[in-house]
Amino acid sequence: MTEWDIKKLHILRTLRDRGTVTATAQALLMTPSAVSQQLTNLAKQLGVPLLEAHGRRVRLTDAAHLVLRHAEAVFAQLERADAELDGYLRGEAGQVRVAAFPTSVPALLVPAVRQLRTAHPGLDVRIREAEAAEAYELLTAGEVDLALSLAAHAPTARDPKYTRLPLLTDPLDVALPAGHPLADAPGLRLADLAAEPWIFGGSGPWSEITTAACEAAGFVPEQAHSASGWTAILAMVEAGLGIALVPRMASADRRGGGGVVMRVLSADQPRRHVVAAVRRGAEEGPAVARVLAALRQAAVQRENVQRS
Repeated sequence: MTEWDIKKLHILRTLRDRGTVTATAQALLMTPSAVSQQLTNLAKQLGVPLLEAHGRRVRLTDAAHLVLRHAEAVFAQLERADAELDGYLRGEAGQVRVAAFPTSVPALLVPAVRQLRTAHPGLDVRIREAEAAEAYELLTAGEVDLALSLAAHAPTARDPKYTRLPLLTDPLDVALPAGHPLADAPGLRLADLAAEPWIFGGSGPWSEITTAACEAAGFVPEQAHSASGWTAILAMVEAGLGIALVPRMASADRRGGGGVVMRVLSADQPRRHVVAAVRRGAEEGPAVARVLAALRQAAVQRENVQRS
């Protein structure tokens, strides 16, 4: 029977994901020569070539991709085994580490943790704020157990390394300064705001969301000012410096000031989708499952508030 070495398979998978032996070595805290030696030994154990020269680099052979397709099932089963063992040893206790993008922390994660503290006081949820790219790097590296991100910036549902669960559909409203000519306009559409000065970040997910939403409505937004924090954005809107798209999840707790009017857009209202992801198989662990259930409950409550 062919000998399958889990450690060496993990190195091969990391090489596929990172692209080079050097990057793989850095990710796994190994030397490049040690990575090469381990993969050479794995090829001998399996009896098939796993790497081939490609210029100054190497790339995976078809045989290597075949091996990894089966290895993903092994990794998922090991995650399930770890999760079940953790549940057996810890019972109601345990620690779940969550990486979450900024607006999801107060809107979803904090309410979920409050509910868990009452229902499962022995469960310790550790929160780490991170944008999508960093969150999935942390999840892949095993430094967090769950990642919250926007679906547009998450790995696809077909990625064999993760189980992805939809949580929330979050509408985007437009923030206008009080007294704006369109503040009370009936049936306001995003296209009606094509000539307005806009406020959004210079780069990153929110810049992409704003520009994509406006382009879908038929125009390219003129960026008058750049900011990434909602406090700064809404302060500039209140001062009449421009307008901004604001996710309802972010604006719900910031309606105190009378200088900003939040308008629900009509037929062309853009939306963003919030998802949770875990390493495939880990969703069956009792601690992670409880956190996911609490997040789903918080998402339902948030959507009910948004509809009211």
